[in-house]
Amino acid sequence: MRMSTLRHMESLNMDRAAPILIRIYKEESTLEVWKQDRTGKFALLKPYSICKFSGKLGPKIVQGDHQAPEGFYDITPEQMNPLSNEYLSFNIGFPNAFDRSLGRTGSFLMVHGGCRSVGCYAMTDYEMEEIYGLVEEAFKGGQDKIQLQAFPFRMTTQNLARYADDPNTPFWQGLKMGSDAFFATGQPPSVAVCDQHYVFNPAVSVNDLDPSAPCPPEINSIPVADALQSPVRQYSRHVSKVPQ
Repeated sequence: MRMSTLRHMESLNMDRAAPILIRIYKEESTLEVWKQDRTGKFALLKPYSICKFSGKLGPKIVQGDHQAPEGFYDITPEQMNPLSNEYLSFNIGFPNAFDRSLGRTGSFLMVHGGCRSVGCYAMTDYEMEEIYGLVEEAFKGGQDKIQLQAFPFRMTTQNLARYADDPNTPFWQGLKMGSDAFFATGQPPSVAVCDQHYVFNPAVSVNDLDPSAPCPPEINSIPVADALQSPVRQYSRHVSKVPQ
């Protein structure tokens, strides 16, 4: 770990082995590492420039479309690859339960070094070395999985308005709910899937929800598959259970 980063952690009241969260923004070509401070809240530790990602704004749909994924993913120790052909890498966990519920396909979607991409998020080797080290230290500190949130852009109302006519807008509105849930609590939201869409901090156990089955009555929302048929429709704000 670089001394400058360790000093910055201490200035932010963070323990070296504290849990982390990764947030990615395609349009801004930025990967952010957030870290839990000694009060228990997550704060931005450091942003890194993404060297290259392939495709355009929008989710990955099918193997071979060269799209970098968007959504909420979990990284576990088993997904780390110190012997990667691209210097260092970790698998982001695509397809997740949401992707699978929609029949989306793809494999070996990574954050890695090497600055070249076919559906992955590629960093310079110099930056990847530190990011990989931060992930490893969090695992050594006891974190069992690290949430990775991948967005098309910073999830502001203004940015969504710029893309109001994009067919992906209903999907992005769902991602915004997860982003809002994080900022409302300072904690990575619990993420589940029902009725083929994300739900955040649900009032029921995450394990009780079936990705393809209707959501229980207390989770009121519009499925992504249906919303994509009509981009003007809005997800119900009740789905994320975000404090207002």
